Amino acid sequence: MFEKYQYVLENLREASHLRRISNFDSKDEKYIYINNRKLLNLSSNNYLALADNKNITQKFLEEIGEQYSFGSASARLLTGTLPVYSELEGLITSLYKSGGTLLFNSGYHANVGINSSLASKGDVIFSDKLNHASIIDGMRLSEGKFFRYPHNNMDALEKLLIRERKNYKDAIIVSESVFSMDGDIADLKKLVELKNKYNCILVLDEAHAFGVFGKNGLGVSEDMDILNEVDLLVGTFGKAIGSMGAFVTGKKVLIEYLVNKARSFIFSTALPPINIAFSKWIIENELPKTYQRRIKMLELGRKLGSESQIIPVIVGPNDKTVELCEILYQNGYFTLPIRPPTVPEGTSRLRLSLTTDINEKDMEKLCSIIGSINQTIKN
Repeated sequence: MFEKYQYVLENLREASHLRRISNFDSKDEKYIYINNRKLLNLSSNNYLALADNKNITQKFLEEIGEQYSFGSASARLLTGTLPVYSELEGLITSLYKSGGTLLFNSGYHANVGINSSLASKGDVIFSDKLNHASIIDGMRLSEGKFFRYPHNNMDALEKLLIRERKNYKDAIIVSESVFSMDGDIADLKKLVELKNKYNCILVLDEAHAFGVFGKNGLGVSEDMDILNEVDLLVGTFGKAIGSMGAFVTGKKVLIEYLVNKARSFIFSTALPPINIAFSKWIIENELPKTYQRRIKMLELGRKLGSESQIIPVIVGPNDKTVELCEILYQNGYFTLPIRPPTVPEGTSRLRLSLTTDINEKDMEKLCSIIGSINQTIKN
């Protein structure tokens, strides 16, 4: 009865694809501890080093945390909306000067809900080929047609729009701003130009940019001064903000539509009130203090060859990628191998994530090790 599943697992193991859940003794600032070994953590999305900051957590609990419970016990549309939920949505709407905001339980919930509900029969979605799996899953669940254009290739996207846009009613262009596995940044100004030229809705996933880019931490759209041109913008609280959950903010009519049509919102129990309160508290009290630290982190990322705080080290073969991670582990660095289907076949890699606690000195030895091993692989 279970032979098929065992066969699949054996094939994954032979191809160095098999995933296992890692257990950690503890995490402390920029380090992670495994079997009493202290490792520099380069596999976290804790960009502002807030998630493991015991002082910040204690301060929140002392100031307001004790007011909130650890469970909502209901979906938002039933009895799951306490005032703090609307307050956080109102805060984000105010920051982005948008028409409205809706909270989701995670970035995955947000992207699945948005992309599955916006496109109906007769509609179309144009999606960057390297968009996150949650966007792809949302498109697959929609009743619309979708096309995936080559990564960040605006000429290819426009050719698709010229060929296909006229065949559909409503059209959506969806892209990440900072791509989660490559660390590069989409050509947002060109996306805005194309969405206006071809009468499309622009949906932008700023999950890895919210809290990192922009004077106020609102993302690459803020950096490029195009916030008012993005119809729906997705951000998460589980990365830079160090909390849990996600939001979409944008045009009022689209937000109201999602309240009524996004199944991942309608049929999910709301996040615990204490998480909502913590996200709001961080955005109000801690995020405004981070500008200089964020700038330094992004400067380090650029020195290491990336446009962002995410630095891809593409190795290629799965087994060589796993081997490199093991060598780095033995030298005091915690990295995880990123393999298909997360990335395309033949592009297995390390995905190094910087935080504001990591400095240039921390990375010197690592760069030397990676350089020598990559040279060995090429030879």
